[in-house]
Amino acid sequence: MSRIPQPSRGTPRKAPASLKPPEASESPRARTKSTVGRSTTPVKSPKKPFADDFDKPAVPALSIKELLALKRAEAKKAQKKSSSLDNFSSLEDAVPDSPAPEAEDILGRPPLREAIERAKSTGSLNLSTRSLQCIPSALFDLHLGITPEPLKSVPEEPPLPPAPEKRQHRASPAWYETQDLEILKAWGNEIKEIQPEISLFGSLKSIDLHKNQIVSLPDQFADLAGLTTLDLSHNALASLPANLFSLPALSNLNVAHNTLTSLPFSAPFSSAKAKAKSAARGLFGSDIERASAPLPKLVIFDVSHNKLTAGAIDLSIPESLVNLDLSENPLDSDGHESCAKLFGALAALRKLKVLRCDKAAVSDRIFEGNTFSSAAFPSISVFDFGSTKVTESGASFALKDLGKPLDFEITNEDPPVGIIRVIVGKKIVREAWEVEAERRSKSRTGKVVDGGERDDLGSGSGKPAAAAAPSPQKPASQIRPVKPPVVKESWEIEAEQGLLTEGGKRRARAAAAAAASANDDSASSLPSQSSSPKVPSLADPQYYAARTETLTLPASTAPKALGHSRAFSVHSTSLKSAPAPRVTDVTLPTATMPLAVISAQPFAHTLKVLILANRRMDRSFTLPTTPIGQPLLPRLEELSLEGCNLGDLIAVSTASPEETIVPTPTETKPILPLLADLFPTLRSLNLAYNTLTSASFSTSIVSSLILSDDASPGPARKGLKQLHLRGNRITDLDGFQGVAILFKGNREVPGWGLEELDIRDNEIGKLHSELGLLPLDVFLVDGNVFRVPQRKVWEREGTKGLLSWLRGRIE
Repeated sequence: MSRIPQPSRGTPRKAPASLKPPEASESPRARTKSTVGRSTTPVKSPKKPFADDFDKPAVPALSIKELLALKRAEAKKAQKKSSSLDNFSSLEDAVPDSPAPEAEDILGRPPLREAIERAKSTGSLNLSTRSLQCIPSALFDLHLGITPEPLKSVPEEPPLPPAPEKRQHRASPAWYETQDLEILKAWGNEIKEIQPEISLFGSLKSIDLHKNQIVSLPDQFADLAGLTTLDLSHNALASLPANLFSLPALSNLNVAHNTLTSLPFSAPFSSAKAKAKSAARGLFGSDIERASAPLPKLVIFDVSHNKLTAGAIDLSIPESLVNLDLSENPLDSDGHESCAKLFGALAALRKLKVLRCDKAAVSDRIFEGNTFSSAAFPSISVFDFGSTKVTESGASFALKDLGKPLDFEITNEDPPVGIIRVIVGKKIVREAWEVEAERRSKSRTGKVVDGGERDDLGSGSGKPAAAAAPSPQKPASQIRPVKPPVVKESWEIEAEQGLLTEGGKRRARAAAAAAASANDDSASSLPSQSSSPKVPSLADPQYYAARTETLTLPASTAPKALGHSRAFSVHSTSLKSAPAPRVTDVTLPTATMPLAVISAQPFAHTLKVLILANRRMDRSFTLPTTPIGQPLLPRLEELSLEGCNLGDLIAVSTASPEETIVPTPTETKPILPLLADLFPTLRSLNLAYNTLTSASFSTSIVSSLILSDDASPGPARKGLKQLHLRGNRITDLDGFQGVAILFKGNREVPGWGLEELDIRDNEIGKLHSELGLLPLDVFLVDGNVFRVPQRKVWEREGTKGLLSWLRGRIE
């Protein structure tokens, strides 16, 4: 479109006053849409214009935006003309040694230089799958300020691309923000050698170099004393540095899929020259801490798929091994005697749980010369001899004296505790339900018998069953399996006896009382006979778990109030004076803690856990006639009295174990000192949801309950580790404050072992600042009435933050 302004319609054009073109106005005019076509009605000018006025158009006025664009274009042209570079569009093209910028990573990872720089702040560097031929020298330059010597496999390392412009303007992390390199991952590359300067990263804890082409490791690699995890699998290693077996903290070592031919565990400790060798890093270097035994903390060792023979493995095997994998190694190549010696050395490892020799070319002769007793393989759970010549019969005969049952079934789940899984032959992994179904099928077929009553063991004449005349076989229709006895639930038995309703229970009690009185009358007419009283047994599996040594008594509720006037009872008038039992099982004691009966049980000296939750029918303790100074349950560690509605004082009665009638309490005692005297070995006490008040938690009582005391006149007190006081009526923590003051000045309180304190859902109005001195791992305070500190203090930072906040308020 034309920028020449057109005259408006109906307005005559004025002739110029002179030959000069009209001057543009100083103020910029507003742009209007120009008109291309000529007006249909020509307007005659009053004066004929000159021809020059029409030949030279007027200078159009440009907008500010267009002027700026024009100036920029002129500046670019001037810059190109004044540039000294002839055929190069930029400085990067003019410098021949400048590396090409790094292409954008398809995985979205940062450039190599940027990743190395970030590791200075994070302490972790991931160089995996970058097609590297060696560990970049920039890592040593940027982190340590040194340049490593060139490697033989990579004489000229390609330089790293420069950092992007945006990255160059960023400031490096401050000295107090930098971290030592602790994790290095460089797997999936083409690395053949490792720079010896890797030992200068003394804080390295984890190195992952699997799936590379590493042929050997430098001797300085074993100077990484803080290394805990090392993965060198899928490489081409033929040997390992000798001092690698003296690393003090290495716990996970994976050298699978290499070409190792020996494992010299005792090489760093055998020669006197090695012992006398200095372990310092130069004149000003720090000493390197080495272990005095081969790999003292090694837990997992995977050396599968190598070229190891049994004779090439040093018998000084690390004693801390838990999982050892020797699969795919020709162990039997140098004779079965070496395999037998190796297996005997492995039997002495106290912590070994898993031993895998899959496809390891071993046979039953590996057990020859070894007499395995119950002390051999004390922790073993899995023997893997899959795809070898080891047979099930040979393994069963050799391992029968280990003291644990052997299981030859292979499932995806771990073997149960106390069972040794032995894998022989071809591995056929099945689900646990498949094994259980097959086992049940075999048990059913083993119980199938014929319908006759013939005794298979022999007749009455004493002849064996094999010599007896064979009976004619019966058709399959007459053969039936013996059905197992039907096990009924407790509610089914009660329903059959009519004990599901309160009326049925009352009638049953009345009948039992009547039968008891009749027996007493008949017994009184007979001559008196001496009979030993019977102690109620609590060894029933529904109460006592022998595997966990736990006794759990059922909950009992307080008797209900009398109902309406139409309530009836079948008790006879002569039996109303007799006290009726309060629970269905008349032999079960009703006291909250029937210690007289519990201490008389055969498992009392080994009982560890006693659970008496929700026993509110008779809130009392029944003690035996034995003095309290003697331990009644000498190994009890955990006691639960949750939901028993116990107060500060408890009613105490004394009775013999044979008494089934609830005795009348003779006195009341403070509950916490009584528990401390009865159970000195207690480590966990649960008093949640009772009615305890702050009066029970004085400083002396809390000290006697929590702190251990070996100098006590009675049995040594171990002290509590866990104390649960949730849902009580505690209003203050003055007693705990008195104990916390003992820690003032960073002092150590002898006998302190409390780790967990639960005071939730109480009525505590203030948390004393001295409570922050308590060295607790768990401190739960929700559901109380105090307002300081706010809830966000412990919700955001947990127990440590709450204790730190309380310590900060100590004046």
